[in-house]
Amino acid sequence: MAGLDTPQLIFFVILGAAFLLLLTERLRNDVVALLIVLALSVSGLLKPDKALSGFGSEPAIVVAAIFVLSAALHRTGVSDALGRAVARLAGAGLARALAVIMPSVALLSAFTHHLTTTAIMLPVTLDLARSRKIPASRLLMPMSFAASLGTTITIIGAPAFLIASQALREAGRPGLGIFSIAPIGLALSAAGTIFILLVGRWLLPERKGADTATDPFRLDEYFTELTVLDDSPFRGKTVREVGRDGPYRVKVVGLVRDGRRAQRPLGDRRVEPGDVLLVRTTPEDIIAIRSEAGVELHPVAQYQSRGAPSREATSSGDDGAPRLVQAVVAPRSELAGRTIGALDFHRRYGVIVLGLWRRAGWLDEEIAQTPLRPGDVLVLQGDDEALERVANDPGILMLVPFHAERSPRRKGPLAAAIMLATVLLAAFDVLSIEMAGLAGAVATVLTGCLTASQAYRAIDARIYVFIAGAIPLGAAMKSSGAADTLAGWLQGAVADWSETAVLLALFAVVAVVTQFMSDSATTALFAPVAVALADVLGHAPEPYVVTVAMASVVAFLTPIGHHGNLLVYGPGGYRFGDFVRVGAPLTLVSAAVVVMLAPILWPA
Repeated sequence: MAGLDTPQLIFFVILGAAFLLLLTERLRNDVVALLIVLALSVSGLLKPDKALSGFGSEPAIVVAAIFVLSAALHRTGVSDALGRAVARLAGAGLARALAVIMPSVALLSAFTHHLTTTAIMLPVTLDLARSRKIPASRLLMPMSFAASLGTTITIIGAPAFLIASQALREAGRPGLGIFSIAPIGLALSAAGTIFILLVGRWLLPERKGADTATDPFRLDEYFTELTVLDDSPFRGKTVREVGRDGPYRVKVVGLVRDGRRAQRPLGDRRVEPGDVLLVRTTPEDIIAIRSEAGVELHPVAQYQSRGAPSREATSSGDDGAPRLVQAVVAPRSELAGRTIGALDFHRRYGVIVLGLWRRAGWLDEEIAQTPLRPGDVLVLQGDDEALERVANDPGILMLVPFHAERSPRRKGPLAAAIMLATVLLAAFDVLSIEMAGLAGAVATVLTGCLTASQAYRAIDARIYVFIAGAIPLGAAMKSSGAADTLAGWLQGAVADWSETAVLLALFAVVAVVTQFMSDSATTALFAPVAVALADVLGHAPEPYVVTVAMASVVAFLTPIGHHGNLLVYGPGGYRFGDFVRVGAPLTLVSAAVVVMLAPILWPA
């Protein structure tokens, strides 16, 4: 530290404080990012306009646009359809399942956030594991790894590559094209799949997962009842066709006809008007069913047929629709152990129970005959006054909004076309990548794939703010001379090394740091150092910067390095060491691929 001047000392103090805050998670990442912006400006390292430049930077804009485009694919059912197609191709054995799931997930992640892909494929993979009698732990980890590997195919797959591109532009070099890293990404995805098939499959554990692994219903599905009306799209179809080909994502688990429960098997039984289907469905489809002709939620139809008071239908919103909330049954609640029918929520509170979510255990009885358990989540319909009565009951732990909106499934092809057009516009330089992303995001709203409010909610403000705040950190590192100083230190350590050895060392350092920081923060920190190091060694900066970004994304040393790993940790029943055993050698394979290909793609 003796050789540092005042601006460099100030920078390292800010950097150290930010690193500690990010590491300890005492504050949210986005709050830390705002503190970084303030510190850089107040200290005089950057002028205010430069400190705030991250909010209008290419990475921040593109990330926001990708969130909107991904939401359009999800809400129009494109993502779900792709997931089901992958499951159909996966076959019966472990090897074929891995050979299909990993490349498919990698390709999906090339154009959507890897966490979104992992979340979409999680229930699909769990269903596949259960139907093929394969331990979920042998599929979920490879699926999560593939989602991260796939983000290296395009620069819109992970924010790290957008930040790397920005660092190259600030160094006076051309930025990265949308497919400029594709050769490395495709090679990584192929190498990862081959490694898992030949070596990793023998390292994968066979564990019994948490309740999520044996009960996919709890992931994002509610139990409810549907009344089939005369003009229903379900009329005349078999129960199997309703669950497979119907306009809604429903799993039929029971059928009530003329007040009596039909005997199993139900698959070939044809649905008739007046039947009540016991189904598991998503929040979005609960909303869709309420607004479609021919099908009605049975609890609503039941109370309407009795001429119930209209207070449960009193609108509390601008669109004239009843208000929906979720109510959590409290521990030691007096409601626990009593059936929903016996409690009579309509008489007791003035609300209707539309659906039920349970953490563990199958739900296939009629809602009225289902005894409540602590932790159950009830979907309730009612006006403000009725819902306030529910909220004041000590047996209800909390009341939260029911976040779901109608899913425009018919616009799926349009949403897919918009995403494809966005990628092609950026790939062929018709528009810059940020303008192509903005155009695609606006198109999803104008065409009705998303509403404007849905588009805004799709943007993860925390990630947007964090990226916007992390980018000026790299600019301050460069302007203060800290990047050149660090590069000089590294040069002294690796002066006599080959470029391959230098890149491997850089990959190793970044791979360790990214276990404790996000890929965006790690890239923002090391990209300026990589540029300076390449400069003092007389090499092209692109291989160094790309190596940093790749290492921050594909280092699987621990389960805490990627949010996708944490998402599958519980459902797979994994232990910490499971990820180390499989992920560490996969990281070595990834390092070899990156270090070998990067200098070839960007020669000195």
